[in-house]
Amino acid sequence: MIPNPWDIGSALYLRHLGFQALATTSSGFAFSRGLPDRAGAVTRDMALAHVAEIAAAVDLPVSADFESGYAPDAEGVAESVRLCAAAGAAGLSIEDSTEDRSRPLYELPLAVERIHAARQGLEGTGVVLTARAECFLRGHPDPLRESIRRLQAYAEAGADVLYAPGLRDRSDIQTVVDAVSPKPVNVLATAALELRVSEFAAMGVRRISVGSGLARAAWTAFLRAARVISETGSFAEFRDSVSGGALNEFFAGNFKRPER
Repeated sequence: MIPNPWDIGSALYLRHLGFQALATTSSGFAFSRGLPDRAGAVTRDMALAHVAEIAAAVDLPVSADFESGYAPDAEGVAESVRLCAAAGAAGLSIEDSTEDRSRPLYELPLAVERIHAARQGLEGTGVVLTARAECFLRGHPDPLRESIRRLQAYAEAGADVLYAPGLRDRSDIQTVVDAVSPKPVNVLATAALELRVSEFAAMGVRRISVGSGLARAAWTAFLRAARVISETGSFAEFRDSVSGGALNEFFAGNFKRPER
């Protein structure tokens, strides 16, 4: 189980809960900067600084949600992943989606070339490479079949972990796990799947992440409280909030004075 913090504070609390690894969330980070989760909104330099910040804040492996490698060509992807490894990432994921709405996925030969380039760029670093097939999220007409075709090709190209975000149900998850075995599969957990960690594990899923789920949960509480104040003048939404004292005590326990 690899949850996704969106800033230092959320990363520290997830470590406090005993999680053994963390992963960044591109959308959660973008929202925290007042930006959309859209190509070009968050630059590569911004993403690298965020990865470095989270990795430095916790003594845990941190995997980077590294979008499409911030480059359309294989050579650019290789350069990007080298920089991500240098920023402190213990792992990273590369998507096969493009910035072109008329052609939302890279053609398979180029997509495979990009994963192979990422593998070469990470040679000798020990960084875990996750390859993502974005078929479900990009509206492919046959997302399950195409995801499997792509994930199998990415495994051959050197990916360590395979990931098809947006799997719709238990049957789809099992099909993907069986089709790419023995390569480990990451699954994006959502409320719609209605599955617990133990149930994912029983199907052979090796890794679970939540993407923007935790960030959106925080935004949900904020939006609800702000709207109630704006629309009714009531502060009732604060009733069950964690106290400032409790948060202060937690962060005081993690505070390190900067060295002079």
